[in-house]
Amino acid sequence: MDFAGITPTNFIENIIVDDLKSGRVNNVVMRFPPEPNGRLHIGHAKAACFNFMTAQKFGGKCNLRFDDTNPVKEDADFCDQILYDIRWLGFEPADILYASSYFDYMRDCAVKLIEKGLAYIDDSTPEQIKNMRGTLTSAGENSPFRNRSVRENLALFDKMQRGDVKDGGMVLRAKIDMASPNMNMRDPVIYRVLHAPHHRTGDKWCIYPMYDFAHPLEDAIEHITHSCCTMEFEDHRPLYDWVIDNCDIADKPHQYEFARLSMTDTVMSKRYLKQLVDSGIVDGWDDPRMPTLSGLRRRGVPAHAIVAFCNEVGLAKAVGTVDTAQFHDCVRDELNATAKRYMVVPDPVELDIINIPDDFENFVEVTEGGDYSVPHPTAIDPEVNNTPVVTRRIRLSKRLYINREDFMADPPKGYHRLVPNGLARLKNSFIVRCVGFDTDDKGNVTRIRVEKTDEVKAKGVIQWVDRDTAADIKIKSLSALVPDGDGDFTERINANSIAVGSAKAERGVNDIPVGEGVQFFRIGYFARDAKETDAFNQVVELKSSYKTTK
Repeated sequence: MDFAGITPTNFIENIIVDDLKSGRVNNVVMRFPPEPNGRLHIGHAKAACFNFMTAQKFGGKCNLRFDDTNPVKEDADFCDQILYDIRWLGFEPADILYASSYFDYMRDCAVKLIEKGLAYIDDSTPEQIKNMRGTLTSAGENSPFRNRSVRENLALFDKMQRGDVKDGGMVLRAKIDMASPNMNMRDPVIYRVLHAPHHRTGDKWCIYPMYDFAHPLEDAIEHITHSCCTMEFEDHRPLYDWVIDNCDIADKPHQYEFARLSMTDTVMSKRYLKQLVDSGIVDGWDDPRMPTLSGLRRRGVPAHAIVAFCNEVGLAKAVGTVDTAQFHDCVRDELNATAKRYMVVPDPVELDIINIPDDFENFVEVTEGGDYSVPHPTAIDPEVNNTPVVTRRIRLSKRLYINREDFMADPPKGYHRLVPNGLARLKNSFIVRCVGFDTDDKGNVTRIRVEKTDEVKAKGVIQWVDRDTAADIKIKSLSALVPDGDGDFTERINANSIAVGSAKAERGVNDIPVGEGVQFFRIGYFARDAKETDAFNQVVELKSSYKTTK
């Protein structure tokens, strides 16, 4: 392979280049191995982007492999959703594989270890086994069943397979070293009894391999050359290598570790996310406040922005926390270049243009695309791809809504919107002068009267919505569901993480597809909700303070 055009961008890519040059590997084979016990979140997206894009960079392939070794927590729906998420990000797996396809092979490897005297059946309770392991400063204690004969261990393992042992009644442990300084090497459990149907194998099995035993065997079967996982598995690597070495595997895979993604004000534990779902604090894995890919998609975050963010964060061994503002910046950059613009009035007040006929009707042309001054590969830019700028026509009559904040009866210095006897331009249209306004008994403005003028200059520009054709929508403002802080995460749940308000919008808002991020002028980026189609979730605010500090 020609390496002249490949520039490594992280330590694992450096390893891959060295392996290819030395001939340790000829073709790069990687895998993304999620456990189908929940939905992918943005931390998984980082790992997926790295594995798929690295394999592609080096002309290799990347598999999607479901580590489905625990039937109690896993199901086919999670598998389907994970595959959908991977394809939504823009990746197509070379092969779609399942750990459960290898259960026969894993069982045979376990038998081989027993025959070698390297594994034994332990009748101890889970609590007893835990106590035998010792501590970080003291050696473990050998199990009283550690020296059973090979013949007895084989017979007991067969008894486990036949279903004659209750859950937790026996386990198969690797015989390694109870005095090892690495706790993972102190005779770890590699098989347990679990009388539970599997979503793919049904009732065929009542014993299931533990992840630390299954994972290296899966990699070996699939001829994975670079098995990459997060840093919490670094201490598990000696066990990974022990399994490979003692199961007589010729084509030995290697494990490498990198820092997992951690973000401010973001729960990145699948267990905690599941707790939020199961407790009803959120309305599902796809709640738009969730950091899951399905939640981000429902919120209106483009897949391209997630991939861009993962690439921007990069890969390293050092553990650090990324400011969520950096993610929001990537989302904003994408939507600024691609999102359509719409006029929406979140706090409406009526405005009448009194010097035009009652039947006055005009149609204003508004540009639909994003900010064409921003270079972007997916932007609609006639200078790049000869695609004409798309516009739409919206109705303007003498009866409008404007934002309440766009009018002040007693304005402070520097206020440049509509004021008594002042001028303002209706966005994309003509200039009006305020000639009066009405208030209720509490002094709140209820109606503003203006006149169309022929003047050509006004300091302020205000957005508007035609009253006769306005759409009633709901706007959902979203903030961190679980902000950073001390204490258990359940104590930090933000009860005000979602705020719903009503608004008036131009009629075309009703035609926006579900999940498509659009800009509401001067308000933010929003997307129509998939479950509540008259509601729009806030994707991200218009401005960011991140770029001024990074």
